Amino acid sequence: MKRERILKIMVVITFLLLLPCLSFARVIEPVVSTDWLEQNLSKVTVVDVRKVEEYKAGHIPGAVNVFYGTWAIKKGDLLNELPADDDLKDILSSAGIEPGSLVVVVSKVDAPPDRVDASRVAWTLRYAGVENVALLSGGYNKWVNDKKPVSTEAVKPRSKPYKGKFNKEYVIKKNDVMSRLGKVVIVDVREADFYNGKKKLDFVARLGRIKGAVNLPTSLMYEKDATYKTKNELSAIATPVVGADLSKEIIIYCDTGKFCTGWWFMLHDSLGYKDVKVYDGSMMEWAKDPAAPIEP
Repeated sequence: MKRERILKIMVVITFLLLLPCLSFARVIEPVVSTDWLEQNLSKVTVVDVRKVEEYKAGHIPGAVNVFYGTWAIKKGDLLNELPADDDLKDILSSAGIEPGSLVVVVSKVDAPPDRVDASRVAWTLRYAGVENVALLSGGYNKWVNDKKPVSTEAVKPRSKPYKGKFNKEYVIKKNDVMSRLGKVVIVDVREADFYNGKKKLDFVARLGRIKGAVNLPTSLMYEKDATYKTKNELSAIATPVVGADLSKEIIIYCDTGKFCTGWWFMLHDSLGYKDVKVYDGSMMEWAKDPAAPIEP
């Protein structure tokens, strides 16, 4: 009897030790459909990142509006940068989001930059320590096209102090990228003409790509209606480029650190690559440094 009692106590202690991990284990898929979301609205926090006027004109019932520019800010001359951790905690608190919340991020998908609004915010939530974050395939456009219910009632969430543990390993700085050249997989998600040095955006100082980078354009993730391709299709696209080793370090970038979050989310949260980092400064920062090697 004494031995059985000790075993029971050990089981209870083990369960209590594992409870924090179990609480934040992923319980929703990284990409959800409009049908799934409609059936689970009462269980999730929907974060609508469109402009306030768009949200007021109609949104998913119960959705909280925290527009995109709140999550990705300008720092110096760099665009789409992470807010300071304390500021990010305030954003999450005011949205009523906790580390254990189930969050679905929704944007519009009218143009390519709109589509990655959602993935940038989803990556930011994951960086901040929210484990269960999903993207709505097809965004708000798909929701409306599927004739799902729409509300014009603004939602004011109850503020809760945010106490999540930040995943600092999800982001990497320029000097650390330099130190890893030739040692890790570096992924450029821009379209081929930008990767090959034929085109550049005005705010990017030089043509070309980070030395040694491979190309995996963000546009390859989507169907024509801006829904995401299936997990198997994404794997078939990504694996030949980044390799099949799920433990290898991968650094992913674009022009400003926005588009690259789409493939970060798919590689890390959907396909299971364990060590994927976003270079937040991306080509906007890299190209203006003469010491940062670029190849055409």
